[in-house]
Amino acid sequence: MDLSVVIVNYNVKHFLEQVLLSVEKASKGLQVETWVVDNNSVDGSIELVREKFPWVKLIANTDNTGFSKANNQAIRQSTGEFVLLLNPDTVVEEETFSLCLDYLRNHPEVGGLGVRMIDGKGQFLPESKRGLPSPKVALYKMSGLATVFPKSREFGRYHLRYLPEFETNEVEVLAGAFMMMPKQVLDEIGLLDEQFFMYGEDIDLSYRITQAGYKNVYFPGTTIIHYKGESTKKGSANYVKVFYNAMVLFANKHYSGAMAGSFARIIAVAIYLRALLALVHRLLGRVLLPLMDAVLSFALFAFIANYWEINHKFVRGYYPDAYYGLHLPVYIAVLQIWVYFSGGYDQPYSIRRTVRGGAVGALVLLAAYALLPKDWQFSRAILGLGSVFSLGAFVLARVIMSRGRLLDPRSEAGRHMAIVADQEEFERIRQLLMNSRVETDSLHWVHVSGSKPTGAAAGMHQLSELVDIHRIDVLIFSGKDVASKEIMAFMSAPHRAGLQVKIAPERSDAIIGSDSKNEPGELFTVDLRHRLSEPQQRRNKRLFDLAIGMGLLVLAPLVWLLPGGRFLLSQALPVVLGFKSWVSYGPKSAHAALPPLKLGVLSAAGRFDGTTFEADALAIYARDYSVYMDAELIWTALKTTR
Repeated sequence: MDLSVVIVNYNVKHFLEQVLLSVEKASKGLQVETWVVDNNSVDGSIELVREKFPWVKLIANTDNTGFSKANNQAIRQSTGEFVLLLNPDTVVEEETFSLCLDYLRNHPEVGGLGVRMIDGKGQFLPESKRGLPSPKVALYKMSGLATVFPKSREFGRYHLRYLPEFETNEVEVLAGAFMMMPKQVLDEIGLLDEQFFMYGEDIDLSYRITQAGYKNVYFPGTTIIHYKGESTKKGSANYVKVFYNAMVLFANKHYSGAMAGSFARIIAVAIYLRALLALVHRLLGRVLLPLMDAVLSFALFAFIANYWEINHKFVRGYYPDAYYGLHLPVYIAVLQIWVYFSGGYDQPYSIRRTVRGGAVGALVLLAAYALLPKDWQFSRAILGLGSVFSLGAFVLARVIMSRGRLLDPRSEAGRHMAIVADQEEFERIRQLLMNSRVETDSLHWVHVSGSKPTGAAAGMHQLSELVDIHRIDVLIFSGKDVASKEIMAFMSAPHRAGLQVKIAPERSDAIIGSDSKNEPGELFTVDLRHRLSEPQQRRNKRLFDLAIGMGLLVLAPLVWLLPGGRFLLSQALPVVLGFKSWVSYGPKSAHAALPPLKLGVLSAAGRFDGTTFEADALAIYARDYSVYMDAELIWTALKTTR
């Protein structure tokens, strides 16, 4: 057996499918065994492997054993001359395995081999080659000196940026996303250290390889895609804590007492600093735009009131404190509430949703204004003008926050897409997009092989020109008709800003791609289009919870007389306060793959609760959600004694 490929999977079903298809192609002409160790996924990963990849050797764990232990489970049973640790969110080229095996066989002094990695946008991932995280190297990275002086041999040692991207070099640390090693080296130095649950195991293993007298080599003779960010949230405080604690574990294991202590102190400072930055970043992300809207709107209302008083309708010479301290905040709050419920604070920011919500809020203000006492009616003209100018300010704030992208008229329309495939796959992918309810302004077909057939907009050799001329937003490659090497070559080349590149694997019902190394990107698939994932529907659900909760409390004497009234009344206050939702999945169901919900008073499974149909009922609820579903369940609960 030439090679044993080991993939540890946890709830990334569609990425697992894509990597296994690429592994299948890269294994042609070689003797390869592929192991998938699943750490108790609930997204259908195990069923996918059993149904579509019967040649895969599957280990289905009943709990999440961690990355190191899961890899070791497969390595102990493997029979290959070489072992490859491969992440599930990767795609390998057709010749990746053969090229790497040839290099290792020709260089017996090499104990570990890594390759050039790019993210889903074609950008080189610097972690393809790394230095050992000594206290000095860690300090340079934490302080930002490594970022300021990336090419410095002193400050840039963490990612070894001074080493050329396309040159084979000896390095200290390889990435666990792709790490190929001779099996006899692992037998000599030992397997992955299971003290490392998720991070740091690749650093530890790389270090032990060099300590045993072997070399770690960065080999750019082949390239893989590493989407990253699919299994973990890199910006979270929890990630920061787990990652840097792994670094402390590494230091305590391999460094002397004084050096380990210095490293631990640097790491402790980094943990708290990065956690604080992550918290501040999240808070700013939530409050910055609403705060900007409020400040701009307040300034405009105040300016208009002053201008109107002086130039058009002199009454007092000034407006009372109540106007600025009470009325203006209420006006602005009403406008912002309607913008919020219209989706004006959802990303990507939308001018249409913002203006629609603000316009409705302005109409509500003008209608309510007529009902106010005369002493509170300062000026209808000021209210109207202030609302209009505030809408303009809201739009300006979103243009600033989106760095001008809203000035592109296409940002408010559907996308321009192109499919690179031969006819059979083009039709399949187009149908998948339709079934996934993906909206497009235009869809172009780029034919791959042979002469251009009727209906095709261009041939493969004209791809770059088509992308530029038609300003393509999303480009989808057929994994069946286009070689992974060609896809990666296109991704790595310069192309139009904003272009998203995705891959439609053969026989798959998912189209995968990501624009960021820290985000999974938009996934086009039929079975994951949950309406409950949409911000608008989640707002509707919360608004419904509030309305029903407050209505039950107001009508408590009447509700009390109904069979289920007492039970619902006992839950009304927790729902109103946001601790619960009226309807959720229920505590007994495995629903980790569904959009998260608060603890529910009632189960969405309804009368299927506890039966074999429960899981399907929950999936249908998440996929097709509307407030009418919740209303129906609450009405049934009111009529049922508990």
